Amino acid sequence: MKKPILLVAFICLALVTSAQNKVTINTDEGKHIISRHIYGHFAEHLGRCIYDGFYVGENNAKIPNKSGVRLDVVNALKKLKIPNLRWPGGCFADTYHWKDGIGPKSKRPKIVNTWWGGVTEDNSFGTHDFLNMCELLGTEPYLAGNVGSGTVQDLSEWVQYVNFEKNSPMSNLRQQNGREAPWNVRYWGVGNEAWGCGGNMKPDYYANIYRQYSTFMNAKVGKEKIFRIASGASDNDYNWTETLMKNIPSSMMEGLAMHHYSVLSWGEGKKGSATQFSDQEYFKTMQQALLMDELIEKHSAVMDKYDPEKKIALIVDEWGGWYNVEPGTNPGFLYQQNTMRDAVLAGATLNIFHKHCERVRMANLAQAINVLQAVILTKGDKILLTPTYHVLEMYNVHQDATMLPVSVKSDDFILEKEKLPAVSVSASRDKAGKVHVSLVNIDPTKPQEISVDLKGLKATGVTGRILTSANVHDHNTFENLTKIKPVVFTGAKLTGDNLTVTLPPVSVVVLEL
Repeated sequence: MKKPILLVAFICLALVTSAQNKVTINTDEGKHIISRHIYGHFAEHLGRCIYDGFYVGENNAKIPNKSGVRLDVVNALKKLKIPNLRWPGGCFADTYHWKDGIGPKSKRPKIVNTWWGGVTEDNSFGTHDFLNMCELLGTEPYLAGNVGSGTVQDLSEWVQYVNFEKNSPMSNLRQQNGREAPWNVRYWGVGNEAWGCGGNMKPDYYANIYRQYSTFMNAKVGKEKIFRIASGASDNDYNWTETLMKNIPSSMMEGLAMHHYSVLSWGEGKKGSATQFSDQEYFKTMQQALLMDELIEKHSAVMDKYDPEKKIALIVDEWGGWYNVEPGTNPGFLYQQNTMRDAVLAGATLNIFHKHCERVRMANLAQAINVLQAVILTKGDKILLTPTYHVLEMYNVHQDATMLPVSVKSDDFILEKEKLPAVSVSASRDKAGKVHVSLVNIDPTKPQEISVDLKGLKATGVTGRILTSANVHDHNTFENLTKIKPVVFTGAKLTGDNLTVTLPPVSVVVLEL
């Protein structure tokens, strides 16, 4: 009787072993750099992102600030090493007239923010405030220009105002407003979502408009041209990408944008709860997140037809999870909580960006504070670091490192009759020679054992950190700020050139070899 039992046990073990996740990292084949700008952020005049988020006013005696900018926010974002910050929108960009936000604050005109909540915008946070804040943060500004309701002259004068050093009408005006030296802003968006809130344009019309604007933005920062980014496609609108690539000369465009949100439905109130989501809603959100891989591949294939040398960057300058607002908050403010679902969504998305780093050279998570998949939430004089914040902090070891090609054979995360790969992996080698491996398990109930073949690497040790929690719905609150935070990871074992890693359910791990 013992032999059949042993045989069955052996067969079961063989089946388990054959289903094991297998990863190969070709540590001697890396040639493309993971641009730090993939880790960019987004600050729109939307809800409590700017006012009560970044900016609390110069006269605020309760919250430590410099020129009205919260210092606790500055310190937190510095730890993320944020490389760039996009402003002032979003949809708001195409209603924003930059001259309303310069000069004495008491004389700045007020406008209505028709896109987000119908609130009065007093323009107390303008060009000087934003660009000085970027200097405080040690980050590069990415200015989104108004094409929808502005003019070519407006945008070309904005470029001159912030970048021209010598004698000119706009540089003289800047100096009159208290700033002697230019800020040297390199990144410029030529409109936002021109197919929608930026003007509901057709692609050929926008291509011509872009050419016009770009012609008069032919300036330089130092010896380099400014980096002009065309308003790109939403999701799988490959015709938009094709039309722009075909009709805009490569000499007039440095980057082409793309937007993709992980959203259940665009219907009003149908995006699902940020914290009380069902298994089906979780699965669909992750399905939408992993779709980013296919979208980038197909948009890149279109770009390759016209730009085989990949001179033009694909800029994913809006991405993240989008859910219903928190109960009792203004629907136009897009304030939502942030759970372990958002942590694995962020980790898996960044792994996709790493994979495509030859073409994807910039991205912006939407948004930095109190809006959508924020890294920081604020309440009075308190700030809360979300699970997404911790993932970006753990992952910043990949910034400007060499991407190492990875092949992944993953077990499935199965729900009813649908399935997704449970495991996501990326790897890089930094300038000091250290190899970092980031791994994500999106399965909310099953751990994943992963066998990693480190081809070309003779590692002498492995350390790591993990972000996880008992339940995928878990999140940090102002009553419990550190329920979810990174801790030391001990689930990795190194034997020669093989690494065995056991990932708990719904977890993000970053290893250093």
